[in-house]
Amino acid sequence: MASLYLHIPFCEHKCIYCDFYSIAPHEGGGDQNALIGRFLGALRREIDLRGTAPFTGADYTTVYFGGGTPSLLPPEAVGEILGRLREKYRIRPDAEITLEVNPGTVDGESLAGYRRAGINRVSIGIQSFHEDDLSFLTRIHTAEQAKACVRLAREAGIGNVSLDLIFALPGQTPERWRGNLEEAMALAPSHISCYSLIVEPDTPLFRMVQAKQVQPVDAERDAELYEFTIDFLARHGYAQYEVSNFALPGFESQHNSRYWDHTDYLGFGPSAHSFWSDRRWWNIANLQTYVDRLGRGEPPTAGEESLNRDQLMEESIFLGLRSSGIDLERFRRRFERDLQRDFAGVIDRLVADGLATVDRAQLRLTRKGYLVCDEICQSFR
Repeated sequence: MASLYLHIPFCEHKCIYCDFYSIAPHEGGGDQNALIGRFLGALRREIDLRGTAPFTGADYTTVYFGGGTPSLLPPEAVGEILGRLREKYRIRPDAEITLEVNPGTVDGESLAGYRRAGINRVSIGIQSFHEDDLSFLTRIHTAEQAKACVRLAREAGIGNVSLDLIFALPGQTPERWRGNLEEAMALAPSHISCYSLIVEPDTPLFRMVQAKQVQPVDAERDAELYEFTIDFLARHGYAQYEVSNFALPGFESQHNSRYWDHTDYLGFGPSAHSFWSDRRWWNIANLQTYVDRLGRGEPPTAGEESLNRDQLMEESIFLGLRSSGIDLERFRRRFERDLQRDFAGVIDRLVADGLATVDRAQLRLTRKGYLVCDEICQSFR
């Protein structure tokens, strides 16, 4: 079992908070269609280049188009990419195939085209239903366009719809955040991701904070909004299965769950990461160099690392605790390490403090534990 990820590095506009690799060709006076064409040619070459053992021997259960803004690609291009992948890799007929979508870049016709191309799940980057928040975040869409996007996706036959929202915006009150969640519930998504606004280095937002043009919310307000989110979504039937992700029963993101479970995955496109067995590698985060390398028949790899047993074990603890928990018996078989015995004191304290539970040999954080997940992970070193 394995997964495929494709990084589509184009945006209509680079949002102030985003630190993912992407470019907005038209903002620099470039020819967006020509650039996309060169990218697609290079992407096809990378798909072919990786199409060797052991990668061709796995069954792929998820495909994810991320970015950037994958919905800037026409449906025909998405269909062509999926066709190319199926020629080289064993993608299961029932695979979850997700496309990240930005409102304002799609309409009913394009969404129907994506469905015909093979997309069966969309993740819609809404972020807020307040126009002033959208303006601050430099999003290109309106709240009405966001709502219409959800409706049009369903009309196109895509029933599995996920929404992204951002909380802890400067000056955000609990009442204002509640309004966002209520608007989201009115759209009845199958899945919702709620992320705290993080001030990442080398972003416009970081520079605004440094210049004291923006005052981030304090840690106490951030935690208050997060706890409110967990309670609110639980009351509406959404189970939390990862720090920032909530789903109706049966609609957890299979693709993201594979990452958190240390399942093998292949990444294509500039800046994409891959993980296979005990090896991780990542592509160069530069489109022109990516195109040039593949034009010469060279892999676009920027770096790689082989993880030893201790590194894999540490990652498994971190990934398990921030998601659906650690299967203690599976952990023992994989690493020949009894976590419940070797860290008995740590686990007992976590349970006593209401930060974790142990049920049927599954160690899982509680709502209170998710708030301090990073600190808890340090306890297992």
